[in-house]
Amino acid sequence: MTFVVPQLFSLRSMQTIYRKKEYHECMRGGCSLQVAILASGSKGNSVYVELDGVRILIDAGISAARITKGLRARGVEPQSLDAVLVTHEHIDHVRGLKTLAKQYHLPILATRGTLAGLDGGAAFADDMHRISDEFTVGAVTVRPFAISHDAAEPCGYRIEGSRCCTLATDLGVVTETVQEAMEGADVLVLEANHDADLLRQGSYPWPLKRRILSNRGHLANGDAAWALTRMKKPPHKVYLAHLSEENNRPTLARDTVNDILASRGITLDIESCLPEGGAEIIM
Repeated sequence: MTFVVPQLFSLRSMQTIYRKKEYHECMRGGCSLQVAILASGSKGNSVYVELDGVRILIDAGISAARITKGLRARGVEPQSLDAVLVTHEHIDHVRGLKTLAKQYHLPILATRGTLAGLDGGAAFADDMHRISDEFTVGAVTVRPFAISHDAAEPCGYRIEGSRCCTLATDLGVVTETVQEAMEGADVLVLEANHDADLLRQGSYPWPLKRRILSNRGHLANGDAAWALTRMKKPPHKVYLAHLSEENNRPTLARDTVNDILASRGITLDIESCLPEGGAEIIM
């Protein structure tokens, strides 16, 4: 469906006009895409994407205060966000959503199942908008795509304009749909949650291990790497995201992926995300 919420754009028309100047200044400098990892991991996830002057937050899994601090560190006021996209209703993706919505009345976009599963969602129901197909926010097109995870109706997002960013985390398997959404992205945020051997040998109870290893769990380092080898047009930058603090390490995730890519003669710019975020690229 098309994201048609006229009041959103009319309410933000002055803001949009103001940011056109910022956007054109950025374009003169040659940049049109900014991706900043505000947090990544089981304790909380949030990613800021700015493309062609449109400002989007994907997930609000840390406190609203931390999100605000992370945005302001990049010269962005939370109230200037054009949309908050939610991948699914698990707490590490929505922890700060209610407070953020109450403070700034931002439009929140998610699938029907995710919206229904939001705890306390009635408190900001007026700001929630259901999505089921591609939609536009300003000058960019957002394409949600189904992912395999143990949530109500989870999805990843592909954000397209003059450049492209795809986020695919919290997925037990890379399906054809996910692989297609990854293709041609300039920046790819891809889950590399665990090392399978560390997970199997670790202290987690077996039911939790089984959940993580299942097709509706989380993606292993090796599976992330093999998905990258299948890409026909590789990304300019890959962020390995949602790393387990107990069953993975940033260097292990990066080295595992790089080793598998090297075995196929592929070299990519790979960076592991830290729980506190901080990774950022401007193109």
